[in-house]
Amino acid sequence: MYAVIETGGKQLRVEEGKEVYVEKLDAKEGEKVTFDNVMLVGGDKLSVGNPYVANASVEAKVVKHGKQRKIVVFKYKPKKNYHRKQGHRQPYTKLEITGIKA
Repeated sequence: MYAVIETGGKQLRVEEGKEVYVEKLDAKEGEKVTFDNVMLVGGDKLSVGNPYVANASVEAKVVKHGKQRKIVVFKYKPKKNYHRKQGHRQPYTKLEITGIKA
């Protein structure tokens, strides 16, 4: 059984037992998180929401929080002696999917 959920402005395909990375959530490590914005539930029977599937939810456990690899943001304008170098590390939350209820 799998589901498509919406979190952090993105849509993710999740399955029970899998680990996924999402935008940082306000939850402590070890806590359970429930996602009610389920857009699709698949398996034996396919259920598609409009925009969300009624009475469907996905439960997950927070494994850890962290930051992704650094990306370099470099801006410049040719012939004008203008250049700026900046780094960015996006925070994330690692989740383990524990259950899908449809």
